[in-house]
Amino acid sequence: MRLLSLIFGLLMLIQPAFAQSADDAYRQLATGGFTERASAIETLAASGHPKVLPILKALSDGNLQATDAGALVIDGKDALTGAAVTDSAAPIPLNNRVRSVLRGAMGRLALFDSDPAARTAAVEAIQASPTPDSIPLLRTALAAETVPAIKERIESTLAIVELNDPDPARRIAAVKNLGEQATPRAQGLLRTRLAAEENPQVKTAIDTALASIDTRLSFVYFGLNIFQGLSLGSVLLLAACGLAITFGVMGVINMAHGEMIMIGAYTTYVVQQVFRTYLPPSFLDWYLPVAVPAAFLVAGAIGIAIERGIIRFLYGRALETLLATWGVSLALQQAVRSIFGAPNKEVANPTWMTGGMEIVAGQVVTWNRLVIILFAVAVVAGLAAIMRFSAMGLQMRAVTQNRPMASAMGIRTGRVDALTFGLGSGIAGIAGVALSQIGNVSPNLGQAYIVDSFMVVVFGGVGSLWGTIAGALSLGLVNKLLEPMAGAMLGKILVLVIIILFIQRRPRGLFALKGRSVES
Repeated sequence: MRLLSLIFGLLMLIQPAFAQSADDAYRQLATGGFTERASAIETLAASGHPKVLPILKALSDGNLQATDAGALVIDGKDALTGAAVTDSAAPIPLNNRVRSVLRGAMGRLALFDSDPAARTAAVEAIQASPTPDSIPLLRTALAAETVPAIKERIESTLAIVELNDPDPARRIAAVKNLGEQATPRAQGLLRTRLAAEENPQVKTAIDTALASIDTRLSFVYFGLNIFQGLSLGSVLLLAACGLAITFGVMGVINMAHGEMIMIGAYTTYVVQQVFRTYLPPSFLDWYLPVAVPAAFLVAGAIGIAIERGIIRFLYGRALETLLATWGVSLALQQAVRSIFGAPNKEVANPTWMTGGMEIVAGQVVTWNRLVIILFAVAVVAGLAAIMRFSAMGLQMRAVTQNRPMASAMGIRTGRVDALTFGLGSGIAGIAGVALSQIGNVSPNLGQAYIVDSFMVVVFGGVGSLWGTIAGALSLGLVNKLLEPMAGAMLGKILVLVIIILFIQRRPRGLFALKGRSVES
């Protein structure tokens, strides 16, 4: 701030007329009417003098007084010199117009605040509604700024203001600056300026900048579409993993799989409410690590109950299992409506999953989506480890490949069926935890993912974990890459047509299981 004071001191020395204008403004602020005070505030704010902001703050707080001689007083001292004032002083009155001008002036003067956050907010406020009057203030702030990120914002704002400068050289410099930003707003500003521009050199500069921005933004949008595709793929992967296991091992078309996802989401909501009601607020950020195992256990237990109570009597009758599990799904939806009500329930993101990383202006990679992608990777890795290294996984793979032979070898296939259905339902519950972080929780939550889950399983290969991974990520990426060109609805239709054509060529999917029973 000492350097800033020195800069303004030099400006005041080399610009006596400007200093005289500031002196007049101080007198108008002390003795003038409401109109003169508003004009004085604007003049002082444009000067950018370091004493202006404390004076205007005191005026806003009602602590600024004026003597009959026109001196400004703050806490019994002269606002300009700091000397003690013995003369009587009265508060300076304000009206609504002066208060409005005062708020705007203080916002601009925050460019010189000692707090970087305040300076950033001031730059953003000017950038939202730039005016030519702010150019001297921005240039002075740019010369004094030491934080690179704020300096870049000031340069960007200055370029936006100078885009309409009468001097063609300054317009060209502003065009080049905006061209380097490669943001949608810079793109829009340059296109607007191009429509009104008459100078050929400036037009050429704008065309060059727009070509550069278009190229860079196309790469940015492509990368964002890839991220959105991975995000959608990870959600589909979590939703389809459990279905791939139950469908592959037991051949059951489980229409209640979506309700297992819904139960996991409502379990997350209940855990959140328990944390809010019975634990200190500082513990709320840790409800999610508790909700994951809770959702797995609750959904898994309900899945085992459904398998033991209904499905085990219907093995070998695919149509009847489809109808029975559809009825179970309707019953579960109605049960949830009776317990929690029909309106959506909001599940809050923990603070460490809130917000995101801005790639370009208006384009954000959100932390909750990024965490879900990493969470899906962790779930699939854990599931693969269970399938590969545990005794339960060995028995599941044996039953999948040849059920009669596995039974002859002493494997209790009924127990494997129940635990497998429970594992698949538990993973669906975990998927519900993830989905609760990107949307509201409702009784119909699972219905939005059941069809896509079956598509992933059939496309990847029934019962194949690697096929489910490949299918989910492929469908997610293709969906998001087609949406900008074809739209969301037509994109889904095209994906469905692609899957139908693919299944005609490979009826058993990308990764078909091998085994005597499977191949027969």
